[in-house]
Amino acid sequence: MSEKKTQEQRLDYLVEEFKADSDEYKDLQVPGDTEGKQRILRSLMNIRMPRKLSDDVLAVQDEYLTSRANEKGIVHLSDIPVFCDGLSIWQGDITRLAVDAIVNAANSQMLGCFVPMHTCIDNCIHAFAGVQRRAECNQKMNQLRIRYGRDYEQPTAVPMLTDAYNLPAKKVIHIVGPIVQYRLTPALEKALADCYRNTLDMCRENGLKSVAFCCISTGVFHFPNKRAAEIAVETVEKWMADNPEAMERAIFNVFKDKDKKYYEELLR
Repeated sequence: MSEKKTQEQRLDYLVEEFKADSDEYKDLQVPGDTEGKQRILRSLMNIRMPRKLSDDVLAVQDEYLTSRANEKGIVHLSDIPVFCDGLSIWQGDITRLAVDAIVNAANSQMLGCFVPMHTCIDNCIHAFAGVQRRAECNQKMNQLRIRYGRDYEQPTAVPMLTDAYNLPAKKVIHIVGPIVQYRLTPALEKALADCYRNTLDMCRENGLKSVAFCCISTGVFHFPNKRAAEIAVETVEKWMADNPEAMERAIFNVFKDKDKKYYEELLR
C-alpha cells in the first residue's frame, strides 16, 4: 500500500484483511463511521490467534498503529513531573508513554486478552502494539512448554520481556499478578511485592532505565487498591534505594482517580 494512503484508507484495508483472515467473521457487516470501523478492527485483532500474517498487511498495520499513537499523543519522560526520588505518578493511557518499558498485567497464558474491546490493560496493550506482540509471547511460551511440559503456564511474579512494536515504549514487561479470591493474605502481599521487585530486576538486567507500572492485580484479580499502592510504593522505593544507579525513573501509571489519590498520599 502506498505511503500516500490516508489513515482512513489504511483502516478500511485492515478491516477487510482481518475479516478475510478470520474463519468466522468473513461476512461481518462493517459500520460506515470511523469509530465503528476502529472498534471492528480492534475486536478482530483481539480474537485473532497467533499465526502468520502477510508482510503487506503487517506493514499497513504498523503504519496505521504508528499514526494512531501520534493521534493519541505521545507522552515523554520530560512531560511527567518527578514526585520524589525518581518516582512519578501519571494518570492516563499507558500505551501513550515513551519510556524504556511499560508493565502489562498479564494472565498465565501470556497471550493477551481475547475478549473484543475489553477495557483491561492487557487488551489495550495488545491492540495498540499490533499482532506481533501476541506472536512473540506465543513463541516464548512454546519454548517454555518444550522445556517444562505442555501444560506450562507463566507463574505469578515471573516477568516476560517482549518488544513493544508499535507502542511508543521500547519494551513491554508482562507479569502475572496474584489473584485474591477470598481474603488478602501475607502470601498474596509478598507475591505482589515480588511482581514489582522482579520487574525492576529485569529492567536492570536489560539496561532499561525508565519503567511505567500499571496497578498490578487491582482489576479483575481483586487486589485491594489501597493496599496494592502501599506495597508498590514500599517495594519500588526500597529497590531504588538498594540500586541507586540502576533506574532513572519509575512511574506509577494509574487510571482511576482513587488510585491517583492513594499514590499521591503515599509519596508526599
